[in-house]
Amino acid sequence: MTAPADPHDWISRFLEAQAAELGAARNTLLAYGRDLKDFAAWLQRKGSGFERADRDRIEAYLIHCDAQGLAKATRARRLSAIRQLYRFAFDEGWRGDNPAIQIKGPGRERRLPGTLDVPQVDRLLAAARETGRSPADRLRNTCLMELLYATGMRVSELVALPVGAARGDPAMLLIRGKGGKERMVPLSPPARKALRGWLAARDAEEVERIAKGQAASRFLFPSRGKSGHLTRHRFYLLIKELAVAGGVSPDKVTPHKLRHAFATHLLANGADLRVIQTLLGHADVATTEIYTHVLDARLSELVLEHHPLARKPAKTAR
Repeated sequence: MTAPADPHDWISRFLEAQAAELGAARNTLLAYGRDLKDFAAWLQRKGSGFERADRDRIEAYLIHCDAQGLAKATRARRLSAIRQLYRFAFDEGWRGDNPAIQIKGPGRERRLPGTLDVPQVDRLLAAARETGRSPADRLRNTCLMELLYATGMRVSELVALPVGAARGDPAMLLIRGKGGKERMVPLSPPARKALRGWLAARDAEEVERIAKGQAASRFLFPSRGKSGHLTRHRFYLLIKELAVAGGVSPDKVTPHKLRHAFATHLLANGADLRVIQTLLGHADVATTEIYTHVLDARLSELVLEHHPLARKPAKTAR
């Protein structure tokens, strides 16, 4: 099959295949698109293109990325996008080889994720119950926070929950995660209570909207925006407001840190790593294993802070 002449056609057809065949998430597709457009522009400046680029040219591009000061993780992702593009091109018959397949990437720096301790989470949950312009807002905020901490959902999964998943006072929620993969997560009693309270308020507001001629929403957390549901950005701002209201440094609080707190607190209380993997929706247990390091680091901090032999000896007077 003849390869497209326009590099943008290469990228668009590759992304379409990623979405259709692998169920790649929208954010993943956007990242691949940005990375491949940057590579295409660099090749064009060098008088080349996707169809003619060889291993040396790709390695030169990676050196260029390093010289720009891009992080290891960014360079690793760009190489991954290039590899996958050429794998797709090989499968389509556009190229007879994958010039990137043997290139060794820069690797990723493995940093321990930040997390929150139990008292900090308690203060955030308490702030959610008191923060909001109306009783309905406070019920919504409480439900958002209780669900996030009780399930460890990604924020994108949380804000896009269909209202049908919440009907019938469920003991478990069905969540559609990355790549369209589904998983079941149990709800704690406080989360179920918060869900019941918000659902009643939400349905009352829905009746009023329908009476005004507006369409019913299929989302648990509806919004008048383009997506039809509360956006990740709005929730990010909301959790910062709750941090301030709860006396927790907003710099330490993000939606993802509540996900980390969920996993770390479960592990600290004896949960099996495989169970946590399933609840978080990780494809590989190696991704989940980082929480063992988070817990080890926290335990080390506690020992150094509180053990008498770890304290610096007091200076003796002369």
